[in-house]
Amino acid sequence: MKATRKAKGRKDKPKTLLQKLAASPEKLFSGAFRQQYAALCFRYLSDGSSIQILVVTSRDSGRWIIPKGWPMKGKKPHQAAAIEAFQEAGVLGKIKKAPVGHYTYLKVLDDGDVAPCIVDIYQIEVTEVADKFKEKAERTLAWVSPDEAARRVREIELKSLLVEFVPR
Repeated sequence: MKATRKAKGRKDKPKTLLQKLAASPEKLFSGAFRQQYAALCFRYLSDGSSIQILVVTSRDSGRWIIPKGWPMKGKKPHQAAAIEAFQEAGVLGKIKKAPVGHYTYLKVLDDGDVAPCIVDIYQIEVTEVADKFKEKAERTLAWVSPDEAARRVREIELKSLLVEFVPR
């Protein structure tokens, strides 16, 4: 019986994303997608025709993502994406006002709840990289080829967009 009893004071292992969804599948089908805005940051290589894409690690899980965040009061979507790019990666540049695409994913919220999100993506041609920025100590940055960026991120729709990305 010892093996089946839980030790007093021992915490349960954290539930995986799939376990959380299995406990409340209605969240996937409620139609209540949350909106986020992302920055697809790129730069041209010296040959002028090839590009590199910036990927950063998330603060919580350390997985590779592109800079993104929630809507900001008083800011247009492309402006919010540019602010996130600077806070998360210290990059500035020319941003397009129209999204170049979008993707969906499941966001684990601070309270452990899961929310489906749709992320509109805005391209930024990076012209400047700051030495200091808000989240520098919390993230790792990498400039990589579009194919490598696609390999690193987890979201299928984002992978496709990165592989096929052509700056406008």
